[in-house]
Amino acid sequence: MKSYILILITFLIVFNSFSQNKTYKAEEIKINNLIDGLLLVPENEETSTLAILIQGSGPTDRNGNQPMVNNNSLKYLAEGLSNRKIATFRYDKRLVNLARQGRLKEENIVFDDFIKDAMDVTAYFKKDPRFSKIVIIGHSEGSLVGMVTAQENRADAFISIAGAGQEIDDVIVDQLERQAPALKEDARNSFDDLRVNGIATNYGEGLSSIFRPSVQPFMRTWMAYNPQKEIAKLNIPVFIINGNQDIQVDENEAKLLKIAKPDAELLIIEGMNHIFKKITPGDTMENAKSYNEPNRKVMPELIETIENFIKALD
Repeated sequence: MKSYILILITFLIVFNSFSQNKTYKAEEIKINNLIDGLLLVPENEETSTLAILIQGSGPTDRNGNQPMVNNNSLKYLAEGLSNRKIATFRYDKRLVNLARQGRLKEENIVFDDFIKDAMDVTAYFKKDPRFSKIVIIGHSEGSLVGMVTAQENRADAFISIAGAGQEIDDVIVDQLERQAPALKEDARNSFDDLRVNGIATNYGEGLSSIFRPSVQPFMRTWMAYNPQKEIAKLNIPVFIINGNQDIQVDENEAKLLKIAKPDAELLIIEGMNHIFKKITPGDTMENAKSYNEPNRKVMPELIETIENFIKALD
């Protein structure tokens, strides 16, 4: 009985400590029929900076998860910032909502759709008097979406996490060189066909996930944007972040963005992978496993450095 009481008391202490750490209130927001998400607002704050989180590629939801990939990376980032008196909004991509509604047609999706969605989100919150500043945080594919969205004074600052510095075809070819070198030349030729002729047909089965006909309109419109040119257009504070254990986007991509935007801040976080988790250097098994560890928190260093950057804007 004493053992049971001790366990119960310990549970209550732990539960209470978590409750005390939560210093924000949550609000479901519907932007339009395709975009909805979760707003976290610090309690007892009349106005606050709002950080809008834009996720990476694929059917990614507001928490940074996809079917069969559950790591809660964006959830933990948003909650960590909101516990530090920075409001956050994260949303499900239109791919997620279209799939829920049974209306997803892959061939109708283009990259500019995601830019429009991010602009709609930003415009919605620009009208909200609770927020004194808007900061866009783009992760991976969302970095390019975010830097285009942030142009023309639509945001007060921009943060890129694991964003590409090259056009997407060059990024994918570099990834294949590291992970599947036998496919590199075929991919390069197919991307060149897509860029010049608007269609690629001579690709092997191993590249069908990239070049199947229903994906080509999206890939072609994504290739039209050069991250270095887009980030150079920003006249607001910029923070570029990458992890040195990222097996998807090499840290050199961040350095290319820094060259294109010399006044930007650059930080390479030791031990951080693509989804913000701390990884033993060189441990590819641990790295891959972390993509499906929903209880594994993101690195505190990431939250702290973003907090410091945002609060320095005041």
